[in-house]
Amino acid sequence: MDKKPQNIWFWLQNGEVYKSVSSPEDGTIFVYNQQDKLILKRAGLSRIQVKQIEENIIKYGAKKLKTNAKPFRFLGK
Repeated sequence: MDKKPQNIWFWLQNGEVYKSVSSPEDGTIFVYNQQDKLILKRAGLSRIQVKQIEENIIKYGAKKLKTNAKPFRFLGK
């Protein structure tokens, strides 16, 4: 079973932590609030559209979590 690459992003907006999980290969993006509730789901996107959305969340100060990072490492630096 192949594990498709996913990008995990975290950012702080209006005093709340948000998380986004995107998969350019699948063309999907999910956005969760700090209570881990799904607040946005997009599917059927092209790789270019996924990249554009990721660039927009980077403008909010999002940091990409590395796949081999320890839990909560993104909160440090």
